[in-house]
Amino acid sequence: MLHLKSATLHPEIFPSEELYPFNLQVLQNLRLIEFTDPVTLFAGENGTGKSTFLEALTKKCGIHIWKDAERSRSSHSPYEGKLYNFLSLDWTNGPVPGTFFGASIFQHFACMLDEWAAADPGQFYYFGGKSLLTQSHGQSLMSFFRNRYSIKGLYFLDEPETALSPRSQLELLDIIIKSGRENAQFIIATHSPIILACPDAVIYNFDDSAVKQINYEDSSHYKIYKSFMEDRNKFLKNKKLS
Repeated sequence: MLHLKSATLHPEIFPSEELYPFNLQVLQNLRLIEFTDPVTLFAGENGTGKSTFLEALTKKCGIHIWKDAERSRSSHSPYEGKLYNFLSLDWTNGPVPGTFFGASIFQHFACMLDEWAAADPGQFYYFGGKSLLTQSHGQSLMSFFRNRYSIKGLYFLDEPETALSPRSQLELLDIIIKSGRENAQFIIATHSPIILACPDAVIYNFDDSAVKQINYEDSSHYKIYKSFMEDRNKFLKNKKLS
């Protein structure tokens, strides 16, 4: 099910090219991202802009991003978090509900869920029937994934592989594949070669100065893991890590 068909970024009206996030070259060169499969993946190294763009998409879609209390910082861009104002979206049948998952904010959401359930225990019904805080971190993540993604919607995930074992990543991949065949659409930023291996998914690479579609075998994540597994000693020697 494709709820969101495309997103267009408008760098020609960016208010600045010197301040984050508008100083990211990949965003200055980005125009159109098309969503042609129920699963779209954003690949790229840290700092390339994939998570920044993912959050902007989430906000533009009207989906709330849970965040802990803001803390003082030594420097702050006045435009941080404003990228969504320069996006336009093309829907199939209008906006749909959904969620944003980020490993760094999941604990905050789990605490909020416990507070809601204190007044309405039925809230746990939507997340496996029990508090996410009473489970291990990995178990609580999988409980959230299994129960939330069975509902029709648009789901954004930022590096969901964090804190998941390879076996759990495979389980998450199975959930994504099955839900994508029903009524869910996923847009995911990931470093995981397991998640990137999702059959028929479209992979957008953020590593170069312009975002482009790539094949799974052409992703840097696949190449690095493949080289390491084939001859780890040679790999480590060439990378001067030992």
